[in-house]
Amino acid sequence: MITNKNELKEYLEADKKALNRKTGRPLKYDWIWKYEIALRKLEYYSNISPNLLTKICKKYYLYKVENFKRTLNFSIPINVCGKGLSIAHVGPIIINDTVRIGENCRIHVGVNIGTAAGKSDATPKIGNNVYIGPGAKLFGNITIADNVAIGANAVVNKDVLEEHVTVAGVPAKKISDKGSEGLVINGV
Repeated sequence: MITNKNELKEYLEADKKALNRKTGRPLKYDWIWKYEIALRKLEYYSNISPNLLTKICKKYYLYKVENFKRTLNFSIPINVCGKGLSIAHVGPIIINDTVRIGENCRIHVGVNIGTAAGKSDATPKIGNNVYIGPGAKLFGNITIADNVAIGANAVVNKDVLEEHVTVAGVPAKKISDKGSEGLVINGV
């Protein structure tokens, strides 16, 4: 959770590295990086002590994030993702607001991370350096260990407690010991 300007700078720098961006500012059509910057600034202004200026900034970044959400088809709540978030492509990504995602997570298009049926607080806790492939679905009160790769279209509804593994399939099962090495850029 971003609670001061130094943390905001750390998050933005880690996200920039994780997205493999080399320039100081986003290019004109780099919508994903622009979205992540707006999301991080909204987190910052939502978490610090409110005054008139912070309330105005919060409303401004809320407006920007909502516009990006509609354009890019992302539904990623604030204070869910750790440093080094890397969104791979424009397209539907849905994450419940009680999910917790660690540092250096790479999320692809079509991912849905949510609750178990009928249980609003039963959501995944995802470790650091996790790769989530296109179309993956993660749901329920599960834990995903560090350095795990989740294959395309996998359905993960059970804990993955072993680090450095790759899971895939419906339901997801361990298929290798490779993990997320080489799939995630370390932004932190």
